[in-house]
Amino acid sequence: MFDYGLFKFESKQDLFDKAIRFWNPDKTLFWQKAGIDLVIDRREGYFLYDMSGRRLIDLHLNGGTYNFGHRHPELVETLKGALDHFDIGNHWFPSVARAALAESLINVSPGMKYAVFAPGGAEAVDIAIKSARYATKRRKIVSIIKGYHGHSGLAVATGDERFTKIFLADQPDTFIQVPFNDIDAMERALKGNDVAALIMETIPATYGFPLPKEGYLPACKALCGKYGAMYIADEVQTGLMRTGRMWGWQAYGIQPDIMVTAKGLSGGLYPISAALVNERAGGWLNEDGAAHISTSGGAELGCIVGHKVIEMLLRPEVVANVQTVTEFMAESMAEMMARHGDIFTGVRQKGVILGLEFSNHPEGAVFISRALYEHGVWAIFSSLDKRVLQWKPGVLLTRETCEDIMDRFDAAMPRARELLHQAKKAA
Repeated sequence: MFDYGLFKFESKQDLFDKAIRFWNPDKTLFWQKAGIDLVIDRREGYFLYDMSGRRLIDLHLNGGTYNFGHRHPELVETLKGALDHFDIGNHWFPSVARAALAESLINVSPGMKYAVFAPGGAEAVDIAIKSARYATKRRKIVSIIKGYHGHSGLAVATGDERFTKIFLADQPDTFIQVPFNDIDAMERALKGNDVAALIMETIPATYGFPLPKEGYLPACKALCGKYGAMYIADEVQTGLMRTGRMWGWQAYGIQPDIMVTAKGLSGGLYPISAALVNERAGGWLNEDGAAHISTSGGAELGCIVGHKVIEMLLRPEVVANVQTVTEFMAESMAEMMARHGDIFTGVRQKGVILGLEFSNHPEGAVFISRALYEHGVWAIFSSLDKRVLQWKPGVLLTRETCEDIMDRFDAAMPRARELLHQAKKAA
């Protein structure tokens, strides 16, 4: 019996049965078919515990949501303290919590003028797109093939057809996609002088973190300037110090007109996101501040946590630790490729953002994910390129845990080879 107070389950299988019946049958069955029977129960720091009590080191972090780990004590205390005074608040009125977080975000985001809040990244992307359309009086949006910006009305139309066609959200005349790292294709898409904005993840996460070529992002920004489009930087997974800078666009030396942050801004405790806009893109806030409203956008409890997140990220010891973990992972991955180069063929890295390439099978990273899971490490494959394993160390990882992770990685490789062999044989 698993008794959680308000609800209980007879067994783990009872939970699976009810998840299939009442929640999401396809997701639940997908993971069972993949041999991953994870149901997260207790969680603490960078460790997850299954219902059965089995411990996993979390290198998925839910896309960076748990940048500081799960239930970081300082953030938990911040939220508990906020509950003595705050709740969601009322989106119609000025708010001490929203004003404080907005100021904090603008202070660490050169070139930005206003922060517009939402509960999650997709709605923040919607705000970014609407702001660009307001400023340019144009409708078209350019994005990257295999890019990902969320699942809401406008955001989903920028993404892969897997997420658009099922809901009839594909709009090929308005939402144009071009290959990543192809600057000629980008110019062809923008040269009609009819595009409102280019939206890009600084490093496309769901596509497996392919790195931008030298000069590519500055060239994209220059083309936006040449053809009158706004540049939207999606920093949901590349922001908040994960590249070694507060924002990924800073690490690549560009200046967006609009940027989006989410996931880790919540501290993993209370959902919050923001679209940060420059003066031109934020002009609608002076014309009609209720043109976009969101009851839970900028929830005051989330603002309090987000404010603490920014303060913590600016601490010199945190910045230094990001550099330490970055260097450790770079050195360790080179060693692992030397040992396991028959299946582990490449590393894409910027700071603590890594994509690990397993290119001898079109879904190679799915089997690597399972092998690592069986050895106590949880890292997820990229949804839109299953050859690549997303590897997302937290910014506060200790040397001891880093070494433990790589020992487990090494130990999991024989099982990975076995799973890959079985997959090839079955095919």
